[in-house]
Amino acid sequence: MNRETITLSLGEHSYDIVLEPGCLSNAGSLLNLNRKVLVVTDSGVPESYADTVAASALAAEVVRIPEGESSKSFDNYRLLLRRMLALGMGRGDCVAAVGGGVVGDLSGFAAACYMRGIDFYNIPTTVLSQVDSSIGGKTAIDLDGIKNVVGAFYQPRCVLVDPATLSTLPRRQIANGLAEAVKMALCFDQEAFARFEALDFEAELNFLASGKPSPGLVRIISDALHLKKKVVEEDEKEQGLRRVLNFGHTLGHGIESVGSKNGMLHGECVALGMLPMCSASVRASLLPVLEKLGLPVACAADPDQVMQAVIHDKKQYAGKIRSIFVETAGTYTEKELTPEELRQLYTEYFFS
Repeated sequence: MNRETITLSLGEHSYDIVLEPGCLSNAGSLLNLNRKVLVVTDSGVPESYADTVAASALAAEVVRIPEGESSKSFDNYRLLLRRMLALGMGRGDCVAAVGGGVVGDLSGFAAACYMRGIDFYNIPTTVLSQVDSSIGGKTAIDLDGIKNVVGAFYQPRCVLVDPATLSTLPRRQIANGLAEAVKMALCFDQEAFARFEALDFEAELNFLASGKPSPGLVRIISDALHLKKKVVEEDEKEQGLRRVLNFGHTLGHGIESVGSKNGMLHGECVALGMLPMCSASVRASLLPVLEKLGLPVACAADPDQVMQAVIHDKKQYAGKIRSIFVETAGTYTEKELTPEELRQLYTEYFFS
């Protein structure tokens, strides 16, 4: 498959997103690694991925943090800063994240703060990070159980999206990431959503298992990157249009705060969060897609606990929460709903 280079145009903060199976092995030629590099990865990522990046650097140290959301902590943030300091890194050096959204969020925030900002490269190795979190410049860590409450907008210098790295992922993690791509298609592109409806998910998984590029998934990743590029270019710091990307997240983050104790994944919670926030006709098309991917379509999380988390997570304006609703695939509406109205949507769908 040919290399696709997508340029995210943000003035002096512009950068390229390189989408190509196998591009990880060319990191040394695609990125400026002729300097000191802190390579950050986690215990769930094959060691060879980070080692490939480190081997291309002038000098590098690989830091492996434990897998999971709990690693987006002040302790690991401090660890990365201390490692950069011990390595003698200066403003001309860089951080490279090799892994999923947790690694990217944590590494990007550390890069944003070290010496008031050094270069940051993102090399996402999960579907979720490839279609969503690796671009757009949102970096953050968690505090007191609240996701992403401490962070900064800090754009990477380049993003390498290598779909070949997905071959090591279990089916559940692939579906987890695709939930975010479904979200973007539903809001912005009816044709992209139609590709989900036509997707032979089992065939795509067989492609991955055989070590071959998966054409359907590569197209879906490309669709998602182009959609998010347009949104970020228009609204880099989430002052308007970018809030649309919260479709499924308003209730989804609340479900995640409760359901994470039971091992629920982010994309699974987003999938659930979309269902009460769309019309009956959209839901009729969405449900078969979610079921085909193996994403959950039923939720038993306590409404009071979900809404408590929603209120903590989302800003309120005059007692209302801005929420995204999809009436027709490819379009969206922003509504201002009270917590009571959101609770009613949640309970009516999942408990009636």
